[in-house]
Order: sequence, then C-alpha cells, then structure tokens
Amino acid sequence: MAPSAEREAATAIVARLRSTGHQAYFVGGCVRDLVLGRAPKDFDVATSATPDQVLNLFEKTFAVGAHFGVVLVCTGEITTEVATFRSDGAYSDGRHPDAVRFSTSPEEDVKRRDFTINGMMLDPADDSVLDLVGGRQDLNAGLIRAIGDPAERFTEDKLRMLRAVRFAARFSFELELATGKAIERLAPAVTQVSHERVRDELTRMLIEGHARRAFEMLDATGLLAQVLPEVVRLKGVAQPPQYHPEGDVWVHTLMLLDGLPAGVPVALAWGALLHDIGKPATFRVAPDRIRFDGHVEVGIRIAEEICRRLRFPNHETEQILSLIANHMRFGDVRKMKESTLKRFFRLQNFDQHLSLHRLDCLASHGSLELYDFARERFETLPEEEVRPHLLLGGKDLIEAGYQPGPLFSQMLAAAEDAQLEGAIHTREQALALVRERWPTP
Repeated sequence: MAPSAEREAATAIVARLRSTGHQAYFVGGCVRDLVLGRAPKDFDVATSATPDQVLNLFEKTFAVGAHFGVVLVCTGEITTEVATFRSDGAYSDGRHPDAVRFSTSPEEDVKRRDFTINGMMLDPADDSVLDLVGGRQDLNAGLIRAIGDPAERFTEDKLRMLRAVRFAARFSFELELATGKAIERLAPAVTQVSHERVRDELTRMLIEGHARRAFEMLDATGLLAQVLPEVVRLKGVAQPPQYHPEGDVWVHTLMLLDGLPAGVPVALAWGALLHDIGKPATFRVAPDRIRFDGHVEVGIRIAEEICRRLRFPNHETEQILSLIANHMRFGDVRKMKESTLKRFFRLQNFDQHLSLHRLDCLASHGSLELYDFARERFETLPEEEVRPHLLLGGKDLIEAGYQPGPLFSQMLAAAEDAQLEGAIHTREQALALVRERWPTP
C-alpha cells in the first residue's frame, strides 16, 4: 500500500516528536485499518509530549482541545490530530471527562479508549504494533470488545453504544458477549446523547454500506427503540402479498437498506429508511386487500418530526421529505401526460428519486419495468424540453389587457403545460390559448 500524503505528514510529526525525546505513535482507527490492510482516511498521533510542547515544536498549530490534550498540527494542506497520553476523570456530562491527567504511559492512554480494535498503537518507523489491550486478537476473532469494563466505557460516553454497533456492522464483526450485554442493559441511557451526535452516528451506519446489519443490531440491542421508535413500529405490519411477497414493512425496509451502497447520498439513505414510515398508522384490511390509505401524507409528517428532532439541516430535511412524498408517483409514470412527466423530472436530485424507486421495487415485487421506463425517458429527454424557456410571463398577460390577480398562475400554468406537451411553440400561440380559455373583459 503506497504511503498517502496524510501518512507521510503524520510520520514526519512522529519523527519530530521522537527527535526531541518524546514518545509518539500512530493511534486509533488508522492503526486498526492498517492492520486490516485498509487505507485509513486520516491519521492520529498520540505522544508523551504535553500540549504546550507540541505547540512549540511545530510551526502551524491549533489548540482545539488543549484542555483534553489535543492539538491540530498543519503540514501544508494536511491537518493531523496530536493528542497527549492521558487518563480521564469522571464523565459528568456523559461525553467529556471532567478532568484529565497527562501521562507518559501509552498503556494508561489506551486503557481509557473505547474498543480494543481502536486501542492499538503503531510505530511508523518499522510498522510494529504496540497492542496493550488485545486489539489484534479481537480483529482476528471478529469481535467488538470494550476496553476494560464495558458498562464503565458506555457510561462515560453513551454514544459508544451506537459506535459499537456501527463498527460491528461495518466490519461484519460480532459484539463480544459482555459488551453486547452492557449495551442491552444501558440502551435507555442513549437518549442522553445530543440529537446531533445520534443523527451523525445513524447516518454513518446508513451510508457505510452495511445499513441492514447495523439496523438489525440496533434492534437486537434495544437501541433502535430508544433513538428511532417510529422505525420499530414497522415490525409486524403486514402488507398485501401480491405486491409485497417479501413480508412485513420492517422486512421490506431492511431489504431496501441492504441495497444501499457505500457512499450513498445522506438524503437517499434516510429516504430509504423512512419511505414507508406512515404505514403502521394507516394500516387497514379492506375487502379486496390490505391498504395504507394516505400513508405518504402521514409518513411526511412523521419523517418531518424525526428530521426536526435529529436536527437535520433544512436542505437535507427537504430532500428526505420530497423522496417520501413522491415515491408512490412512479406507479403512474406510464400514464402521465407529457407535461406532468416533465414536471416530475424537475424534482430536485431526481436521480435520487429514481434510485429509491429501484430499491423499493427490488425489495418487493422485483419488477423494474416502471423504473426502466422512467430512467430511459429521464436520461434521453433534452434539458431544454424539460425546462424550456417559457413562452409567456406575467408581463405578457398585462400587455394583453389582463389585470394581475389569482388567475395569473392558472393562465401561466396552462400555457406552460401546452408548451411542455408540444402543442404550442410561440408566444402568439400561448396568448391565443389563454384568450380562448379566459377571454379578456
């Protein structure tokens, strides 16, 4: 594996620290990934040097968390986190230690970290691994194990329970028995974590390529009922077998999650998770079959509440709700007027709507007929036909003798529809159409 610029920058930092008499190692996730033969996204350094010593050794630094021993060292465009060995005091806020004590012992430092697979250190000079917590053994065994007492680690920072599930899903590992039992026992405490941190951890689970396993594990540990009780309610909600031979709404949703590739857009991932969130509230057994009348509208309201609760940015909330609002429209795509179809294609990030529909089909009846039709039309229709320069505007209507008012929007929409249908092509034809339907006084 060729050294990355990030690794070279971190290696130079370690060398500089060691040249001045300090201990220094790569630490955490980058070591885990290197042992697994994966390319780390970034590199962190742990050292016996105090924050003040780190600040004085390097030209461009930022003391972002010097109280906790963390300094950012900038090498060109690359920023590396350098943390002083430390032991932590109590965690009154369930996230940060009330006090830290800097240390010169790497063993003392790794023992306060979360999981054994993240507690290894590596000497970049010879790639030797300093494993004081059995991380390598757990990597080989495929286990996520808390360092020390699991209950203590999770009480310090409740988010670690979600992180345990995410790592287990990402690497296809199992939760070590005591670690899993501690999560089940302490799951209600995860509600003490800020909504933003919960959202970000759930989002990572959805976009890292192992979303189904992550949500199955969230459910099994009791965490899902705490962070997304609306999703738990999908379980046991039957569906009409002629359209959904796969099973209930929960199984259907898991199958959608199974189809999410790594790196999928955040809004699409959440849209897949929540697209049928309105079904439990609208379930009824009609004479002909099971129905979910109005589940889209109810789903929009529930999803909006979830997005607000988890503090999603407005633009992501809007896209998630749009995906839910429009996911059933594909059923009519062959019967749509040309103008309706083109307006449908104007939806923001329409490719995400297509992707959700494809996932929805593959997780139910399996037919991609409507998806193929919509995709082919979307990809082949010229942009100027989908969003043409409008033949008529409000100024044209005023010049034609119409008084501005509520009817203007209807007149302009009628002209635009005719233009999208290909029935008219000039301003004069558009005015003639309006005059025919709305004669001037």
